[in-house]
Amino acid sequence: MKRVQDKICLVTGGARGLGLAAAEALLAEGAKVMITDLDQAAGETEVARLRKLGFAIRFMVQDVSSEEQWDQTLEQTAHIWGGVDVVVNNAGVAALADVEKESLKHWKATLSVNLDGVFLGTQAGIARMKSRGGSIVNIASIEGLIGEPLIPAYNASKGGVRLFTKSAAIHCARAGYKIRINSVCPGFAETQMVGAAVASLPPDEAKVFVERTLARIPMGRFARPDEIAKAVLFLASDESSYMTGSDLVVDGGMTA
Repeated sequence: MKRVQDKICLVTGGARGLGLAAAEALLAEGAKVMITDLDQAAGETEVARLRKLGFAIRFMVQDVSSEEQWDQTLEQTAHIWGGVDVVVNNAGVAALADVEKESLKHWKATLSVNLDGVFLGTQAGIARMKSRGGSIVNIASIEGLIGEPLIPAYNASKGGVRLFTKSAAIHCARAGYKIRINSVCPGFAETQMVGAAVASLPPDEAKVFVERTLARIPMGRFARPDEIAKAVLFLASDESSYMTGSDLVVDGGMTA
């Protein structure tokens, strides 16, 4: 029996990066996976590739900041496979701007996806799972543990994800729902989001940023997406049956 055999999973932001890696890890261990993303072309391409390999995977376009779309996404997932066992709230955005240069518009847009989206996904997941049990995995970040001067909105959103996760986890446990809610706090990873953020800097500043960041990581490298995905898989599986409200930090020792 595989680790998440026949579990029905939803992974947001699943067309690339950490979300895609998480979906692939879940599929390899027997899950049925719905991935969602705003990038329809990328999502459909990845689903076509993975379905050719024999995996049970589907794709839907979803704006995670839309309450209506959450209802539609979970309804469709349940219609296809009969329910929902795991929700991975992974969708996120980031851009570099210090507190003096950050705009209110961008601040609100970042929190809308990174924090509101996690709230809506967790709330909708609980409604679907409270009669059957399940696992909700919220992707936070080490940037919810420490401050970075160039990403105040991202810091705020990920700190919010961590504490919101704990609140929701305590509620579910005390209500008697068999729903576990945990967060994963990745360090810097080799993803398009990190790459795009670094690329937005002038080349000399980008070089310095990468060098300084690597110097702060005891293991001396960025994470591979599959290394973060293994933490998601663990929390989605029954192997983590006594974990709820926890932060699973995967950062190469950076916050140690």
